[in-house]
Amino acid sequence: MADALLQARDHFIQGMSRISHFWGFPKGMGAIYGAIYLSPTPLSLDDLVEQANISKGAVSTNVRMLERLGMVHKHIQIGERRDFYTAETDFWKIVKGILREREKNEFDLALRTVEQSLESVETGPVSSENAELAVFYHKRMQTMKAFFHNLDNLVATVLALDELRAGTIERLFGRRKEES
Repeated sequence: MADALLQARDHFIQGMSRISHFWGFPKGMGAIYGAIYLSPTPLSLDDLVEQANISKGAVSTNVRMLERLGMVHKHIQIGERRDFYTAETDFWKIVKGILREREKNEFDLALRTVEQSLESVETGPVSSENAELAVFYHKRMQTMKAFFHNLDNLVATVLALDELRAGTIERLFGRRKEES
């Protein structure tokens, strides 16, 4: 591979690593996706260790998470015992996979934490000297709780609309096939 292309690939992989970290995922996960995304052929775990510059254990763990998110797909090569991986290139599918995976786990945990904290403020004994602070906490936590509920509803709506869109397209194409 030419030096300029190697530099461009490595720079891209580093960028994917930073983006991954920014969104709360491990840096290695972004590096692995970047390496697979820029590969014209499926990559093995050994290839990923070399290109992403992380341990085989970290590659294995992160590839499983990428598979669960729908960002990479296992590719079988006849005569090979190793697993190979290709990248999902439909970014809308990737976003939906991430929203589905992260939405329930992270939102539920965040919402539970806020609700438990709010309940403590509402039911716990508060001295008269802390009454004003308790009112402030209550207002802030109520606002955060409402935000998380709205965000959870927004994500659920986006996912439902996409499923509705897909169902509508299937019905339309199904009808067209039947009419032909």
